[in-house]
Parts: sequence; C-alpha cells; structure tokens
Amino acid sequence: MSKDQNKEANKGAPKGAPKGEKGGAPKGGSSKKHAEAEVVDTGPAVPPRLRDLYRDKIRAELKSKFEIGNVNAMPKLEKIVLNVNMGRHIEGTKIPPHIKGTIIETLTKITGQKPIVIKAKKSVSNFKVREGVETAVMVTLRRERMWHFLDRLINLATPRIKDFRGVPTNAFDKQGNYSMGLTEQGVFPEINMADAQFTHGMHLNLVFKNSDAKLSRFVLEQMGMPFTKPEEKAVRKTVAPAPAPAPAAAN
Repeated sequence: MSKDQNKEANKGAPKGAPKGEKGGAPKGGSSKKHAEAEVVDTGPAVPPRLRDLYRDKIRAELKSKFEIGNVNAMPKLEKIVLNVNMGRHIEGTKIPPHIKGTIIETLTKITGQKPIVIKAKKSVSNFKVREGVETAVMVTLRRERMWHFLDRLINLATPRIKDFRGVPTNAFDKQGNYSMGLTEQGVFPEINMADAQFTHGMHLNLVFKNSDAKLSRFVLEQMGMPFTKPEEKAVRKTVAPAPAPAPAAAN
C-alpha cells in the first residue's frame, strides 16, 4: 500500500486508534470495564424539605413582616459547622486511636461527609497543649447536606434529648449566627450507643448571611426549631382573711 492510500485510510480515524483502522478501542480496554461495571439505582434524589419551605413560605413572610423587598437582602442560612474537641483526651502528644476513630466515625455517620482534624496553632501550658498537636475534629456542611442535617436535627435529634425543654434563645450573636451544644452523640438515630466506646458531645454553629438575632430567630422558628418558651408564672390570688367572729354577749 502506498503512502497516499495510507493517508486516505487513516482519515476520520479517532485519536489513539491504530493506523489503518477506524474506531479503534482506547488503550487499556477502559470501555469494557465501564460496560462491565454494575450501575446501582438509588432512586431519585429527595429535595431538602426545609429549603423548599424557606423558598416558598418563609421568604414571603420575611417580605411582609420585616419589609425586605430584595431577595438577596433576606437572611439566609449559609453553612453549619460541627466541632468536637479532643484536647482532654491527649496523652503526651497524641490522642488515643480509639478516641479519634470514634469521633471521626460519629461525624461521618451523622453528616455524610468526612471531617477534618484540626491541629493546635499555639502551645498552652495550662491546658497541656503543644503546637501542632491534633486537638479537634470539624465538619462544614453546605447546600443540600446542610438542609438535610438541619431537618434531622430539629425533628429527630432534639426530641431524643433527655429532659428536653427547648434550645436556648439567648445563643445568637450580633450577626445572627446561632450556637448550640449536644452532650452526647446518641441523640442521632444513626448512632448505636451499644457500639460506641465512649460518650462525647459536639458544638454546632449555624451561620447566617444578611441577618441579625431577630431575623435568624424568626427563620429558625418558622422551620420548627424548638426554642424554650417563657414559663408562665402562676398568679397567686390573695384571699382576704375571714373576719373575726364577734365576741359573745355577756349575760
């Protein structure tokens, strides 16, 4: 075959195909591997319920009650940060593997996201912390995972708290961010306390945008956050003393 015939035969052949052949398979046989891979159908993705509630109902109430006409100026939940401190478990310069593994496994189960380990930036002798030592584990949730986690926190986790009377209402800062803490990980239904090696709590921070304490509280109340209600003081009715009996007349 001449050179001109080879050029005509190779025209239109994809890159990576052998010369003289059209539509050659890519190297390594990756197409066969993709064809053999099993496709698992997990069903349609469920849209976050609280996100739809915020867009359909809460925005309209913010506009009518607080007179916020611009959608971009309305308060919005931006992210949720979960933090677990491990400093009290430090032995020398390391944290026991079972402590670190349990905390990471807990946060992974309840958030669906792998946490990061935070190291100390400064050495503090009073707390026996050295610079560069692992002291905490943190997870930052955004978008769909954030809304799904908040839904489970409000409707599943908080009702399982022992002697629960509501979350505090004075935990807002000037920017409208809300902070709360949990004393044990067993309030989440994903955690089986029979398999847990020890009990630990966690700190949660709900970060808002374009907000203040009043707006953030209104948004969370509309989503169903169970805030503490002021106790109604029982009004004691003062009963007038009965008049003293008249003295008996002397005979």
